[in-house]
Amino acid sequence: MSVSSNPDKRQKMESALDQLKKYTVVVADTGDFNAIEEYKPQDATTNPSLILAAAKMSAYQHLLDQAIKYGIAKGGTEEEQVTNIMDKLFVSFGLEILKKIPGRVSTEVDARLSFDKDGMVSRALRLISLYEEAGVSKEQVLIKLSSTWEGIQAGRELEEKHGVHCNMTLLFSFAQAVACAEAHVTLISPFVGRILDWYKENTDRKSYEPNEDPGVVSVTKIYNYYKKFGYSTVVMGASFRNKGEVKALAGCDLLTISPALLAELNQDHSTVVPTLTVQGAKAADLEQLHLDEKEFRWQHNEDRMAVEKLSDGIRKFAADAVKLESMIKEKMMNVKNGQ
Repeated sequence: MSVSSNPDKRQKMESALDQLKKYTVVVADTGDFNAIEEYKPQDATTNPSLILAAAKMSAYQHLLDQAIKYGIAKGGTEEEQVTNIMDKLFVSFGLEILKKIPGRVSTEVDARLSFDKDGMVSRALRLISLYEEAGVSKEQVLIKLSSTWEGIQAGRELEEKHGVHCNMTLLFSFAQAVACAEAHVTLISPFVGRILDWYKENTDRKSYEPNEDPGVVSVTKIYNYYKKFGYSTVVMGASFRNKGEVKALAGCDLLTISPALLAELNQDHSTVVPTLTVQGAKAADLEQLHLDEKEFRWQHNEDRMAVEKLSDGIRKFAADAVKLESMIKEKMMNVKNGQ
């Protein structure tokens, strides 16, 4: 019997990545847009740390140089110029990524605004206006916001009043997921690997099978809750430490995966079956919650892992934004001094 006429053999030859794409929208998690083409993801996500890493690469210096010229030309105080340069740089990476993918790109609002609802809304609208000036519709962009109470309410306002689609990031607790669903945001990014990191650091257990991985368990519960109660918000698992975590979440609406893990999944020819299904979610033993601000803050605070990882994530993204600003200021000095 030839291989082509034997479906079992053909299945074995298909990569885990190609199988995963049948059940889940695959998204590339990177600012290095030259690294994503071969994996043909639908969407792509960036964050301040990924943009910082890419901005250090010689291949992308022209984007940094263009953003600096733009910021200087717009004028204002040095602080205003740096803010304009940062926004322009994030959008420039997004525009280049959109040339490589058919879907949407996620661009993150400065993490230092994580507790400033109005600040997040105005910065998000500024990013959208930069995309629109470049001829890109807001339908092709997801604005990433920290999943603080203020961030979730900023997401609600952007979706309701401005038709801007939001991707709620740094999501670690069930309370955060419930509040995002009630705010009717487009998409959430619950973190998998960072949850695993916390359990390895703070408990005696150092290894987990993929289906027992605390990050996988968290995303599975969130997915089941959303589907059981018919929320429109979709779930995009993020922050993976190994391909086992990715395969254990096959069937999730979307999964955003680093180029290194996309490469591993491309070389992996094991069978991938959907573990998350709408049918399975409907049968899940879950009760519907409604959280006001007080109840949200209490329930989130009861989850030590989530409290620590949310604050740590905000600090890390903020620190990388400061590093990027330092790079920009140094380059600005050189441009102004004619170097």
